[in-house]
Amino acid sequence: MRISERGQITIPKRLRDRFGLHHNVEVEVVPTAKGLLIQKRTAAEHPVDQVYGVLGGAGIDVDAYIEEVRGR
Repeated sequence: MRISERGQITIPKRLRDRFGLHHNVEVEVVPTAKGLLIQKRTAAEHPVDQVYGVLGGAGIDVDAYIEEVRGR
């Protein structure tokens, strides 16, 4: 592979198919001790983002809820 004048590379089709790198899939380039690692960016949410605001819209006082859960 060569890097184009604009800094682009072409990943061979057989590798794109093998690793699921289809159109509009986001990848990230990670520096490692041996060079650069190109990996598919995960779509998983951060665990905090998954639960953020769960109690907020229910009209529950979060501090009171925590005290209740702790048995105080």
